[in-house]
Amino acid sequence: MSRPLWQYSAVALREGLSGKLFSVHDVVQSVLERMHSANPSLNAIVYDYSEQAMDAARQADARLARGEPQRRLEGIPVTVKVNVDYEGTPTTNGMTVMADNTAPGHSPIVQNLLDAGAIVIGKTNTPELSMRVTTDNPLHGRTKSPWDDRASPGGSSGGAGAACAAGIGPIHHGNDIAGSLRFPASCCGCATIKPGLGRVPAFNPSALAERGLLSQLMSVQGAICREVKDVRLATQVMSQSDPRDPWWAPVPFFGPEPEAPIRVAMTKQAHGYPIHPEIVKSLDRAAAALEAAGYQVEEVEVPSIKDAAKAWFSVAILEIKEGLDPIAREHGSQTIQNIFDYYYEMAETVDYQGYMLGVGQRSGIIRPWNVFLSNYPLVLTPFLMRPTYDYDYDESFDGCKDLFDSAIYSYGMNYMGLPAGFVPTGLIEDRPSGVQIVGQRFREDLILDALEVIEQQSGVLTEQLW
Repeated sequence: MSRPLWQYSAVALREGLSGKLFSVHDVVQSVLERMHSANPSLNAIVYDYSEQAMDAARQADARLARGEPQRRLEGIPVTVKVNVDYEGTPTTNGMTVMADNTAPGHSPIVQNLLDAGAIVIGKTNTPELSMRVTTDNPLHGRTKSPWDDRASPGGSSGGAGAACAAGIGPIHHGNDIAGSLRFPASCCGCATIKPGLGRVPAFNPSALAERGLLSQLMSVQGAICREVKDVRLATQVMSQSDPRDPWWAPVPFFGPEPEAPIRVAMTKQAHGYPIHPEIVKSLDRAAAALEAAGYQVEEVEVPSIKDAAKAWFSVAILEIKEGLDPIAREHGSQTIQNIFDYYYEMAETVDYQGYMLGVGQRSGIIRPWNVFLSNYPLVLTPFLMRPTYDYDYDESFDGCKDLFDSAIYSYGMNYMGLPAGFVPTGLIEDRPSGVQIVGQRFREDLILDALEVIEQQSGVLTEQLW
């Protein structure tokens, strides 16, 4: 082997295990050694399950030695974000008051990962209540970026992003209600997809109450990986059915082959934000890569994202305020309370009647996008229209507002429930950056195909760290 196993993709590890080039023990030991050397300076993984992982590795090797079928993620190390239930472990959501909140059972995504043979090596950090675009909290502390100490690892799945970029295993679970998969992927130079509503089942057995309606419609589970092919594999595994989520839909992962050439709409519309010129160049390079692969890319006017983004900061923010603000005020730090106040200052919060009307009008916001996507199955957009920010940039109102203004193509997609993937394209001001591709509902497969084309042209960015 020319390089250590912790640098291998999940797909390559699966092939190597199938060919008996190495054992599960070898894989897990390599990843754990990487975790023990890299994580102390990053604080990405806040619960270390090394002992359990080695036990699971021995069991997996025994299964394979008996000739039992190799499952899709047999022996592949994964991490789980600390805001979902992994039975017998703390589900803290970054809150000191929840430090002893022990999961009574597995969430669907954890169950699906375990059923596929994955081995959980640890749980990753998140900001308080998973409601910041950087990752810090009084319980677990600050997560640092592998790129530089001042850079944010993103949020809220910042622990997952930092662990991913540092090479602590190939697959890292995260979730996304406004950009919490894509912000860390952008900040850390990784790939991800925010699945559409109904693709990946979600539920926490430890939850004391159901989430609000819009939170159920906007929040999704997914994976952050170094390579797009691993995002595809992990998302397929996570997408298996679970009756505990009534929103899950039994739609095949691979849809019908679209008519060639696949039309891709590209937008550079910045909606008043001073988009960084290197972001524009990244979009052009991504478009060129797609065209070279046979896609038909057209720079056209796409439906406005402003209505969806505005609704997130009016209709959805009321629901978030009602559900999370009391917890932040009673148990959160002054920092998270300030950031909640910034959200309200940015928002045009509706009253209860406005909420009722707004939820009804959501269909009217989605419809133009659905119609547009029937003609252009994919849309290439900016993601973060500025360079990766410092870890404390959102601690002022101006910084917080700037980040959300620059990421209008992030939370607007959450409001509509459309799938959206991210792939890094290079460094801007020595920090990672990339582009986003949006697709039709339940066509994560087409998005991932296009992301992989761009990745083939740009390269796997995290390898620059090694």
